[in-house]
Amino acid sequence: MVAAAETLQVSPSAVSQQIRQLERECGSRMLHRFPTGATLTQAGRILAETAERIEAELTTARRELADLDETVPSGVVRVGSFASAVRALLLPLLTVLEETRPGLELVVEEAEEAAALPRLRRGELDLVLLERDEHTLPRAPRGMADAPMLDEAWLVVVPPEQPAPTTLADLVRATWIDMAPSTAGAFALDRLERHLGTPLTTRHVAYDYDVVLAMVNQGLGCALLPELAVYAGDVPEGVGVARLPGLGTRQLVVRHRSTRTEPGPATRAVLEALLQQAQSLELG
Repeated sequence: MVAAAETLQVSPSAVSQQIRQLERECGSRMLHRFPTGATLTQAGRILAETAERIEAELTTARRELADLDETVPSGVVRVGSFASAVRALLLPLLTVLEETRPGLELVVEEAEEAAALPRLRRGELDLVLLERDEHTLPRAPRGMADAPMLDEAWLVVVPPEQPAPTTLADLVRATWIDMAPSTAGAFALDRLERHLGTPLTTRHVAYDYDVVLAMVNQGLGCALLPELAVYAGDVPEGVGVARLPGLGTRQLVVRHRSTRTEPGPATRAVLEALLQQAQSLELG
């Protein structure tokens, strides 16, 4: 019940009411209810499987109808991205495109930049999301183009029961969790160190922002996280988050092939929808 409510973004009681109404309409119990949860009855399984088939048929019908209209972009678009953007941008975009662009099939791949960019050149990916500290992204190579997507603030996350910093000077004596070399987080911490004019104490190194949050929650140190990682992640209860002037921003861009024939209509449609999705985020 709770998982269904979270997916539908409604309360568990609303889900229970809908299920009871469905049981009244069908004249059959849909669930075996237990103190620890619920399982589908045979009638519930039949109805769930039928609903999945109907949904699949409707999706196929929408795509086939879209294919009849040559003015509507259609086809498969493959996007490579890092985890925080997958959660906050691409997963919601999948839902939007299913409703508004049934002829488009978006395939999302979590991929590190070093592996994704060669695949973009080879045509195995159509779009790649990139992150940079501030505006340090070099010019895109020949045959490629970058579309700025989002500038977001860097935030300080601190362990439970540790006072949240109120100024940059409060960060000097902190122990820090560093990010893997050549990542936006590593560049941001280096920039902060230069700004403070004193070496920062670092201990432990991570690549994934969820791992960073787990380390902070265990009291291993403070960390810099981009706003999107906090927005899309699961911040443990008690972990403090502080927004301070002077921490700078992380820039997100979308790289794509740029030739006389690319990006094609389908890729261009997904790119435009992705940029709109980014602008709709309520950050700050």
